[in-house]
Amino acid sequence: MVKIRDISLGSFPLLLAPMEDVSDPPFRALCKKYGADMMYTEFISSEGLIRDAVKSRQKLDIFEYERPIGIQIFGSEMESMVQAAQIIEQVNPDLLDINYGCPVKKVACKGAGAALLQDIPKMVRLTKAVVDSVKIPVTVKTRLGWDDSTKNIVETAERLQDIGIEALTIHGRTRSQMYKGPADWTLIGEVKNNQRMRIPIFGNGDIDSPEKALEYKNRYGVDGVMIGRASIGYPWIFNEVKHFLTTGQLLDPPSFSDRMNAVKEHLSFSVEWKGEKVGIAEMKRHYTNYFKGIPHFKDYRIRLVTSDTLEEVRIILAEIEQFLSEATGVN
Repeated sequence: MVKIRDISLGSFPLLLAPMEDVSDPPFRALCKKYGADMMYTEFISSEGLIRDAVKSRQKLDIFEYERPIGIQIFGSEMESMVQAAQIIEQVNPDLLDINYGCPVKKVACKGAGAALLQDIPKMVRLTKAVVDSVKIPVTVKTRLGWDDSTKNIVETAERLQDIGIEALTIHGRTRSQMYKGPADWTLIGEVKNNQRMRIPIFGNGDIDSPEKALEYKNRYGVDGVMIGRASIGYPWIFNEVKHFLTTGQLLDPPSFSDRMNAVKEHLSFSVEWKGEKVGIAEMKRHYTNYFKGIPHFKDYRIRLVTSDTLEEVRIILAEIEQFLSEATGVN
């Protein structure tokens, strides 16, 4: 049984990665429905949170059915990180996660996210300040290092554990790699198999199939895996991985009816939660995966991603539904 303090996560938990403009409540609801064991919010700027920015505050919305749920923050200044952590604690998440892995320029160029991989002593100081300021468990998500010459994750993991973090997720790339090239899990395995480590170690990067999840579980010995991009428009991956780990058999892929029902559910919640304009805009990244393998989808996809009203989108979805109900062999 994998545990983070008093949070029981099962024997090999599957975690939903915190993804900007993806891991919002509408998407998390589907991932929870289809088997995610623990989820994280989109990352929240500590500076934005203490300034009371609307977008940052909205990301604090969590629901009882989502538990266990972690709220993730990023930042580079100790005072604002501590204040943000204390604000987050009042919302009563199950844990607080610190992002030291985001590689995008708008985060890293402000000295936050993966930028802290260039200054491990500062990362440790920031983390300790956050750990000491809240009562809920604090965890960290990071990368192997800044670049190929600074893959210091084995030592970094020890130092973070020593100042009180209670779980660590490692993405198997450096910041300089961004999301390119295959993830290297070798060092993730070294961290997990380091006899000094006693906290759960979760691996992240390129888990896009049940077979790969099992292979990496066996090869690297991690306590669980975090799934990110492979879940976008495909929340079923969590149940598929669980079923394969338990039985060695692959589940049948979701039917067209399953996919359409998920799209409608996701769309409705997205518009309800973020308003029509933003809700529709943020659905656009999901359609390709939701409808992967559907014949003649390209023209429909172009119309979906260029539609700006809920009425238009629903008309197109009804057309897709009608087309496929008439197509032979598609259920």
